[in-house]
Amino acid sequence: MGYGLAVDLGTTCTTAAVERDGRVGTATLGDRTTAVPSVVLLRPDGTVLTGDAAERGAAGAPDRVVRGVGARLGDPVPVLVGGAPHPVPELMAHQLRDVLRMVGTQEGAAPDTVTLTHPAAWGPYERERFGQVHRAAGIDDARVLTEPEAAVAHLASTGQVPDGALVAVHDLGGGSVDATVLRVGGAGATVLGVPGSAPGLGGAGLDDVVFAHVDRALDGAVSAHDPADARAAAAVVRLRQDCVLAKEALSTDTETVIPVVLPSVQTAVLLTRGELEEMIRPWVGATVAVLRRALRSAGVTPDDLHTVLLTGGSARIPAMAGAVAGLGRPPSVGRHPEHAVALGAASWGAERTGAPGRAGGPGSADRPGGAGGPGGAGGTRDPGEAGGTSGAGSGAAAPDRRRRGRVVLGAGVLVVAAAAGGGLLYGTSGGTPPGAVVVTSEAPTVPEAGIPPAGGSPAVPMPAVPAEPAAPGSDGVRPAPAAPLPGAPAAVPPPAPGGAGVGHDHH
Repeated sequence: MGYGLAVDLGTTCTTAAVERDGRVGTATLGDRTTAVPSVVLLRPDGTVLTGDAAERGAAGAPDRVVRGVGARLGDPVPVLVGGAPHPVPELMAHQLRDVLRMVGTQEGAAPDTVTLTHPAAWGPYERERFGQVHRAAGIDDARVLTEPEAAVAHLASTGQVPDGALVAVHDLGGGSVDATVLRVGGAGATVLGVPGSAPGLGGAGLDDVVFAHVDRALDGAVSAHDPADARAAAAVVRLRQDCVLAKEALSTDTETVIPVVLPSVQTAVLLTRGELEEMIRPWVGATVAVLRRALRSAGVTPDDLHTVLLTGGSARIPAMAGAVAGLGRPPSVGRHPEHAVALGAASWGAERTGAPGRAGGPGSADRPGGAGGPGGAGGTRDPGEAGGTSGAGSGAAAPDRRRRGRVVLGAGVLVVAAAAGGGLLYGTSGGTPPGAVVVTSEAPTVPEAGIPPAGGSPAVPMPAVPAEPAAPGSDGVRPAPAAPLPGAPAAVPPPAPGGAGVGHDHH
C-alpha cells in the first residue's frame, strides 16, 4: 500500500508528515528531532548539504551557508555564494529532494502523492516560482495549499471544529508572523479577508534577543570578537545555536543555561523565563496587532471565533498564549505546533485521494485531549521528539527580572546545570532514525491564560508592523534589488539596546 507525503518548507524549519492507510504521522527528518533547519550549504566542490548536515558544516564555512531561503522566493535575483549565482527555486529544490530521499528510504518507496504548503500571503509570482521548486525536485504533479488551510485541516481532522465555525490561524514562524481567518466547511476551509503578515517579526528575531542578552551579560565580549578569527567565528555560530535551544527550553522550563566557549571567554549565562518574557514583551504585542488586523479585514470580532489556532515554533511561548487569550477567546495549541501545517497537509491530501487522513488512529502514539474540544486536556509528548522537561515546574517563582544577566562561572556549575535539566540544551530523540514516521494526533489544546501583558520598558525594539498588507495575488514580478544577495553574511554583533529591530527577512 502506498503513502502520501506532505512537506512544509518553512523559512527557518522544514517539517514533513506521512499518510498511510488513513493514519497521519510526522516524519523524522533530523538527527535528533523530527524537524530540520531550512539551511543550505554549498561546498566549493559542488556538494550541497541541507538540514542538520548543513547546520553542522556552517561553523566551518559560514560564508557558504544560505538561511531563510523561502523568504527570498519572490526576489528574481539569484543568491550569490562563493561568487556563483544560485536561483532560489534551485536551493529550495535541494531541500525538497533531501526530504524525499530520507522519507523514501525509510518507507521503502517513493510517495504516491506529494502535498506542499506555502504562505497565504503569497501572490501569483511567488506561487509560480514555487512550482519551479517541486518540478526541479522531480515532482511534476505536486498538490499545493496554503499553510493556514493546512493547519485548519489538521484541527478539523481531530473532530473538534464544527462545519461553519470561524477559526483564526496565528502562525508564529521563524521568519514572520502571519494571521488568517478561515471558515471551516465540509469541502475544506475558506480564507476570509486579507491575511495579515509581518515579515521580519518571526521567532528568529527572538534568537537575536537572547544572543544580545548573552553579550550584555558578558560586557560585550561576544560582539568584540575578531570576525577574521576562524575559531571565534565558529564559536559564535555555535553560541547562536545554543541561544535558539535556550529559547526553546524556556517554553517548558523556568530557567536554562547558555554555554559560552569563545577564545577570549569560557563561561555560561543563566537565563530565566521571566527575563525572556520581559525582553520579548514588545514582540508579543506586535504579533497580536497582526492578528487584530486580520480579524478586521475578515469583518469578524474575537467573539465570532471558535478558537485561535497557534502554529509555528514560537506558539509554545507561554506569554504568547496569554496575550492571545486576552482577546477574549482561548487559543488552541498543539503539543508540537511546528508540525500542525505538515500534518494537516497530509490529511488534506489523503481526502483528495479517497482515504481521509485521521490524526492518529488505532495504536497511535498520541490521543486527542479528553474533553473532545479545544478545551480538552493535552496529549502526551510524541515519541522521537527532542527536548525533555526539567524538574523545575512552571509554577516556580520567577527570579528578579531587573538583572542584565547572570554569569555562571566554572565548568563544574555548567555540568551540574545540564545534568539537572535532563537534556535541557541538548535533549535528543532517543535515537529515532531520520525518515522514521511518528504517528500522532497532535491534538491542539487550550492552555490556561498565560502571563498577561504588563508594564516595562522594552529591552530591544521590534520591527514595525505595516499598516495594511497588499491583497493576495495583487503583486506581480518583484523589482530586483541593487545587488545580488549574499548567501550568508559573516556573524554580526547583536543590536545594542535601543538600536535597530531584531527581525529577519521572511515570507
